[in-house]
Amino acid sequence: MNRTEFLKNSLFGAGALVAGSSINALAADQSSASAQAAGKTFNLDYAPHEGMFKNAGGATFLDQIQYMYDQGFRSIEDNGFLGRSVEDQTKIGNLLAKLGMRMGVFVVDGGDNWKTSLTTGKKEFKDKFVETCKRSVEAAKRCNAKWLTVVPGFYERKLPYGNQFANVIDAMRAGAEIFEPHGLVMVLETLSDTPELFLQQTHETYAVCKAVNSPSCKILYDIYHMQKTEGQLIVNMDRCWEEIAYIQIGDNPGRKEPTTGEINYKNLFKHIYDKGYKGVMGMEHGNSKQGKEGELRVIQAYRECDNFLA
Repeated sequence: MNRTEFLKNSLFGAGALVAGSSINALAADQSSASAQAAGKTFNLDYAPHEGMFKNAGGATFLDQIQYMYDQGFRSIEDNGFLGRSVEDQTKIGNLLAKLGMRMGVFVVDGGDNWKTSLTTGKKEFKDKFVETCKRSVEAAKRCNAKWLTVVPGFYERKLPYGNQFANVIDAMRAGAEIFEPHGLVMVLETLSDTPELFLQQTHETYAVCKAVNSPSCKILYDIYHMQKTEGQLIVNMDRCWEEIAYIQIGDNPGRKEPTTGEINYKNLFKHIYDKGYKGVMGMEHGNSKQGKEGELRVIQAYRECDNFLA
């Protein structure tokens, strides 16, 4: 080997060693940063749900709640909480109290949410709704919940819109009368699942809340659904802000974690934070990847999007 080739190979070897050391150092720094962030709370109060971390957290919901806490989350959601046994409701409530975590929404569902019901004005539907609201009060006490999801159901195509609107307002006032003495807030969810749903855009729900005129009747602003039905997320959120009491998350298309779709969640989270929002941010979506890898990716996505103060 001549001198020129020797020097070239020596320099290449030295460069490779330096580059390798730099890469290893960078990987170590990133790993350390992830480990340090793992137990830290977030700038906003994101709330996972059962099954979101079943591989990393454990088979039972209680195990998963503990895992959520260990990862820095301070709230949960449990849509089906009302349908759980009193024993399970109590266990969940006790664990949340022990960890200092909040319960996000559970659904006030007596079986009429996904059909034509409250828009009809029929006594049977209103009575069932009132009964379910009363049961929800007792369930809320077991987990110290504050917010409860309400869905008024489908259009009644045989009635003019104004009559349906009045019927929904009447039912919501009845619900508010039950919740108000207990400091509970029913949050009306505006949805995109089917065009048969009575509430599909934020301004419609805003009008209902204004008409009911109660601190116990507010808006659940689901970002995923509102991106689908109306867009202009920040504009429409600001227009109705005074009636929004709860927010849910999901990227579009796909309804998976932030960073998987078209919504600029980092910017949106900063806007919500700057407005002084202190409520729960429900993680109302699935995981884009299966298994533990997908669960860790969900956490990473929230760390990325929550890093809006840097």
